[in-house]
Amino acid sequence: MPSALPTGDPAPPDGSLPVTALAGLGTRPFGVYVHVPFCATRCGYCDFNTYTAGELGTSASPQSWLEGLRRELDLAAGVLGTPPPVDTVFVGGGTPSLLGASGLADVLDAVRSSFGLAGDAEVTTESNPESTSPEFFAAIRDAGYTRVSLGMQSAARHVLAVLDRVHTPGRPVAAAREARAAGFDHVNLDLIYGTPGESVDDLRASLDAVHSSGVDHVSAYALIVEEGTALARRVRRGELPMPDDDVLADKYELIDTAMTAQGLRWYEVSNWAAGPSSQCRHNVLYWQGADWWGAGPGAHSHVGGVRWWNVKHPAKYASLLASGVSPAAGRELLSDDDRRVERVLLELRLAVGLPVDVLDDEGRAEAKIAVRDGLLEEAAFAEGRCVLTDRGRLLADAVVRRLT
Repeated sequence: MPSALPTGDPAPPDGSLPVTALAGLGTRPFGVYVHVPFCATRCGYCDFNTYTAGELGTSASPQSWLEGLRRELDLAAGVLGTPPPVDTVFVGGGTPSLLGASGLADVLDAVRSSFGLAGDAEVTTESNPESTSPEFFAAIRDAGYTRVSLGMQSAARHVLAVLDRVHTPGRPVAAAREARAAGFDHVNLDLIYGTPGESVDDLRASLDAVHSSGVDHVSAYALIVEEGTALARRVRRGELPMPDDDVLADKYELIDTAMTAQGLRWYEVSNWAAGPSSQCRHNVLYWQGADWWGAGPGAHSHVGGVRWWNVKHPAKYASLLASGVSPAAGRELLSDDDRRVERVLLELRLAVGLPVDVLDDEGRAEAKIAVRDGLLEEAAFAEGRCVLTDRGRLLADAVVRRLT
């Protein structure tokens, strides 16, 4: 989840929600996101809410974080009254695999204790390939995890070096195979494309490596140079060039062609899956505006049109919860128009598209122009849905701006 804190209203100390937000609870999918803020090293491109041991010193630890997490999940269950069983759990970060298999088992036990899991719950953890092993995968599978997402980024050593990634190029594929051998049917590899110095041949080698891994899901994101990161400072000093939009578009098309050839189809602009059962249900929950509680430092939540976000520092997070106070730093009550705009922003990125009747009059007029311009599928529009064409995917942000 995003780590930046938007401007909003103060959150109540007890974390309570308006009655209107709780009215439809359980009629929509419900998920839990757990943010693990720990990393062994800081990657140069990353602006997530993460901390190395050296940055934290003695102010926070995995143990104090876990104690805070348990308290927040108990608080959440109380705020929600009778919370629905959790349909999806996503443990992200940071580097969740630094907790080890026993730590990840403790996290899932905490979710079970406070909420309970649906019988078919999807339970995902992100993992750094270097902090995994066959024994690790077997243990988290036994603990109840059903899905693993591995950070690969690239198969090219020099590209990983620019990104400050510490894993060896072949380790992500080996880890994916180990996860499959441990019984995980659903394994994702994350790619980043457009890194300065990445050639087309480098990207092809990465795609070939993905194919050899046998995973059923791939996420591929264009490199974004985020302000405040080491990468941004290098670009500003002229050490590295800013990624070129035309090059990024060409590489996206190359990725999409390769994924299709491997039997993976796009279901969201940056995500490909072997079939509906291979899609990340937790992320679909976000894109379709359902409900989730984000637990952990800097985590964001949304229930019934109320969005809130936690304090960022792990020490402050744990301290607030130890004193019986919600860790929420602020919140927003979304208006009907806010929610409509967010539906367009998120659902238009999905292969199933967006119902035309979500748009206002101006948006529908713009959608007709987008069909004429080859950005939205004509046949789908005739049936009442806005679905991006291949060209529309390359210009998805621009299409969203037009329709909102």
